[in-house]
Amino acid sequence: MSKYKAIFESLYQQYWQRIYRLALGYVNDADWAKDIAQETFVNVWNQLPKFRAEAEYSTWIYRIAVNICLRQIERSKKVVSDQDKVQRSKSVEQEYQEVNTQRLYKAISELTEINRIIISLTLEGMDQKQIAVVTGITHANVRTRVHRIKEELYQKLNNYGK
Repeated sequence: MSKYKAIFESLYQQYWQRIYRLALGYVNDADWAKDIAQETFVNVWNQLPKFRAEAEYSTWIYRIAVNICLRQIERSKKVVSDQDKVQRSKSVEQEYQEVNTQRLYKAISELTEINRIIISLTLEGMDQKQIAVVTGITHANVRTRVHRIKEELYQKLNNYGK
């Protein structure tokens, strides 16, 4: 199993933050997102010896994370907001950015499950063809959905400001 340790450590370093952000965009709760990221990498570690390289590591890891997100949401049937954040003194710009980020995550959390996955993977910089593989929908459908999701998020964010 030691030959897999270096691979796992590399994958963990490269993808942990991305998986965390994906989960955060999906569940809108920092602790829950950490749990999902942790569960993802426990699965990666357990399944690494069975990985057949039929897909890229990134696609494989995102697929694991998406499946865990779907299971978690199915179990809870609600999105929990992160109300327990400790408020620290910040510059006006940092505070503005944080408010906008929170609004974005809130808007993302209001999307349908599949749309949350698609936009979260898009925000992580994943290629739309890879997103199609991860989600199991066609590339053309992903392209269309990304466009519509962006419009929907734009509308939601504009409405939050009112």
